[in-house]
Amino acid sequence: MALVKERIGSSTIPVLRYKDAAAAIDWLAESIGFEKRLVVPGEGNTIRHSQLVFGTGMIMVGSERDGEPADLGSMYIVVSNVSAHYERARLAGAEIVIPLGEQEDRGLFYSCKDPEGRVWNFGQYDPWD
Repeated sequence: MALVKERIGSSTIPVLRYKDAAAAIDWLAESIGFEKRLVVPGEGNTIRHSQLVFGTGMIMVGSERDGEPADLGSMYIVVSNVSAHYERARLAGAEIVIPLGEQEDRGLFYSCKDPEGRVWNFGQYDPWD
């Protein structure tokens, strides 16, 4: 029995809960470049489920639910052109936490916060290599 199904995309998919998931999805698309693959609305302006893709990676975003509050995790995403990505986020008004710069032995890197305070890290370093 195969434990991991072969696929083109990542087999690890972070799930994030937001107080205002619709606004978070829009911010992730505009500022970071995620593409909306699927968005399932819920009752009262909530998001029941969504799938957002970036390259071969995916995250799932939804509104906080009873017993599942919004959380403040951190994400790291490998991007090929960190400088261009940084400019996109900066021009979209993202709060830059760590400005674009070289990290020892890791290449270009920067961090920003989304509207609910979650930290997003972007860099050239690919831990899979």
